[in-house]
Amino acid sequence: MSIEVKNLLKVYGEQKAVDTISFKVDKGEIVGFLGPNGAGKSTTMKIITGYLQQTGGEAWVCGINVADQPMESKKKIGYLAELNALYYDMYVREYLGFVAEVHQIENRKSKIESIIETVGLSREAGKRIGQLSKGYKQRVGLAAALIHDPEVLILDEPTSGLDPNQIIEIREVIRKQGQNKTVLFSSHILQEVEAICDRVIIINKGKLVADDKLSNLQKGNAGRHVVVVQFKEAVDKSILAALDNVERVEEAQPGLFKLQTANPEALRKQLLETALQRNLNIISLQSDSQRLEDIFKVLTN
Repeated sequence: MSIEVKNLLKVYGEQKAVDTISFKVDKGEIVGFLGPNGAGKSTTMKIITGYLQQTGGEAWVCGINVADQPMESKKKIGYLAELNALYYDMYVREYLGFVAEVHQIENRKSKIESIIETVGLSREAGKRIGQLSKGYKQRVGLAAALIHDPEVLILDEPTSGLDPNQIIEIREVIRKQGQNKTVLFSSHILQEVEAICDRVIIINKGKLVADDKLSNLQKGNAGRHVVVVQFKEAVDKSILAALDNVERVEEAQPGLFKLQTANPEALRKQLLETALQRNLNIISLQSDSQRLEDIFKVLTN
């Protein structure tokens, strides 16, 4: 296993930021690590990378115990923290040269140019880091995480501050790196996780609440499905919530509802009957594969 945590615990006073969670990530996997703010994601990542000492449990990277051999484990890791700490007075190439020297990388000049091209920094490489936009600063942090060709990548909000075109470019970089590395990837942009990851781990209030392939979760969390219905008229949410096969109702916009159900066929029939009885006009009615956003809401509410 490239990453393994077992019964990981981190306590601050009386609060359990991470509450005895366990999971494994293999080489070649890109795993989305999700949870609401304060769920314990960044704390877990800091423990795995050796930046924070756990209260209990153990963490290994490439078979190395991060608490017992912190320097050896860090050599295996490329880490992009949520708060991307950079030296703003340094030029991009100068900073990457400094990072390469810390890692004692050979052929530094060619390696720096290669990684600049990989993350799309070529046009900005002659500037001071402080002159860059937030998106390009994020690229510098990603370049620094990749420059020593680590076996494990831990990325905390790597697309933060990027515009839509930049997000697509960095998504491709991460996907390519995931072909021969282990990637643990945290993001609040759930569409990005759906686009990049095959598997997701979700934690809430420090506890593990899901660890499965995204396709398995989308088949219907515990047999649940989503039916999307749009009415021409305004409809009271309580009318739909009272239907026998409805487990949860979300009004996405006026007249457009997302209904969670274990029996989508029966619910569609009920909706048609309700529309006839109440003289309502249905504009559209369809089943939808359960999105990660819906799964996330159910598991973390």
